[in-house]
Amino acid sequence: MKLTVNGKEMEAKAGETILAALKREGIKVPTLCHMEDMLPSGACRICVVEVEGAPNLVPSCSFPAAEGMKIHTNSPRVINARKMIIELLLGSHPDDCLYCAKQPTCDLSRLAREYGVTKRKFPVQTRRKNMDISSPSILRDPEKCILCGKCVRVCEETQAVACIDFVKRGSEAYIGCAFNTGLNVSSCVNCGQCINVCPTGALMEKSYIQEVMSALAAGKHVVVQHAPAVSVSLAEEFGLPAGTDVNGVMTTAFRKMGFKAVFDTSFSADLTIMEEGSELVERVKTGGVLPMMTSCSPGWIKFVETFYPEMLPNLSTCKSPQQMLGAMIKTYYAKKQGLKPADIVSVSVMPCTAKKFEMGRPEMGRGGAADIDYVLTTRELAQMIKIYGLDLKSLEPQEPDMPFGERTTAGKIFGASGGVMEAALRTAHFLITGKELGVIKFEPVRGLAGIKEAKVKVGELEVGIAVASGLGNARKLMEEIKSGARKDLHFIEIMTCPGGCINGGGQPFARNKVAIAERMRALYNIDATEKIRVSHNNKAVQQLYKEFLGKPLGEKSHHLLHTKYAKRKVSDIA
Repeated sequence: MKLTVNGKEMEAKAGETILAALKREGIKVPTLCHMEDMLPSGACRICVVEVEGAPNLVPSCSFPAAEGMKIHTNSPRVINARKMIIELLLGSHPDDCLYCAKQPTCDLSRLAREYGVTKRKFPVQTRRKNMDISSPSILRDPEKCILCGKCVRVCEETQAVACIDFVKRGSEAYIGCAFNTGLNVSSCVNCGQCINVCPTGALMEKSYIQEVMSALAAGKHVVVQHAPAVSVSLAEEFGLPAGTDVNGVMTTAFRKMGFKAVFDTSFSADLTIMEEGSELVERVKTGGVLPMMTSCSPGWIKFVETFYPEMLPNLSTCKSPQQMLGAMIKTYYAKKQGLKPADIVSVSVMPCTAKKFEMGRPEMGRGGAADIDYVLTTRELAQMIKIYGLDLKSLEPQEPDMPFGERTTAGKIFGASGGVMEAALRTAHFLITGKELGVIKFEPVRGLAGIKEAKVKVGELEVGIAVASGLGNARKLMEEIKSGARKDLHFIEIMTCPGGCINGGGQPFARNKVAIAERMRALYNIDATEKIRVSHNNKAVQQLYKEFLGKPLGEKSHHLLHTKYAKRKVSDIA
């Protein structure tokens, strides 16, 4: 169908909204509540446009395009309406933009600048709701909430957790947990997807920047590990193209900030595969509980503990790569350095807010001491680098430190949905057959699809595999398994966040799926161009077993690298 937009003719598809048609043609219309691939809510009205013949301005996100429409996206009437909406929103918004953690990515602040709103038109009408600091991962400030509803929708529709919702109505409405409790006693899994969609600073990660900087300034033995997905996303915070791999210069930046050692969590991803692959083989050979499910995503673990406790035996007993490396730092590394575990400050940089929750789990340490002391998100790392005045573009790349600096590409692709499955199958095939795969690439588990399935021949055994990312998709799989409809699966990989760690709750804010796809592409490009692509060929991992751990699933590795989980009531402290 044909439309006329700002005096120029353009095409729209049948059933398409005005906003969708305009975006496809590259015409910018501001939005605050709109969410890609979801039904429109029309809550904020900032996307209004003028349609000739219509008595009122219409929300372009929910109004269908029609043949012959004449639309104006920037008429004086439209601009004045948008400006009024911004002024009304700011009328119930605190004046703390100077130190708000969401700057400079706050959409409300950006729109205020774009539409020339530089002073208040309406007196402040705050809702006087206290900040929720109860969560180990997420800070929630209702005073900054503009009631767009995006956090509610992503929590319920994408993640199938539904720990927050609208409370009360009209001018008294706010977003909160059931019975007005804190996030720590809700069903929240700490995934941080609500942070990723929040257009203001109402939701942010709990920051440990000051604690880490204080430890560095005090000259303590501070070491750091960084997750596979961090190096292909950090660049976006410095104006570089999405998917740029800054692994080497990031290592240099860590050293210039004062970290005593820089380790690669991809190393412990390889270690995880040695344990998890061995566990899968053992379960298959001995008739253990199947399908076995991955355990490297802490939001997923809490989801199972809360909603599907009957499936806890299906979870791999392996700790996550973060916690495996944390255990090795406080034991093996401490011994080699002649240090007491308490003398080491262990920091991890993760794309995930749930890792902040995971580090505090009582089973993730020994003798009351945690294996990981502080977790920073990718965004927090970027902020630290800027505080220290470092320019990634001018730094010379350096290699990470041994004994935890060597990795394979199998460990690196952990950052993408399907990467854990692919890495595990490469090694499981070797453990079962004693032969390396001729083609170590599993296209069926790659990509951004929410659920991916395949049958893989491993020796004489046909292995049924499934990969799900986003807990809403995980719930679909769990319900099928619970009902007995799926008895063909042996191994399942679940990532809490849609697309995997590349789209974690602590990653740079992606305006669309293009950046997420580029991060994934970068990981698979690394896998395609480097030589060592299977975890069992990591010489540093082999040396670790030889010197310290013994063998996969052995007594020592079981004690340090494995854990157990228990049923969790929603009312339990997070």
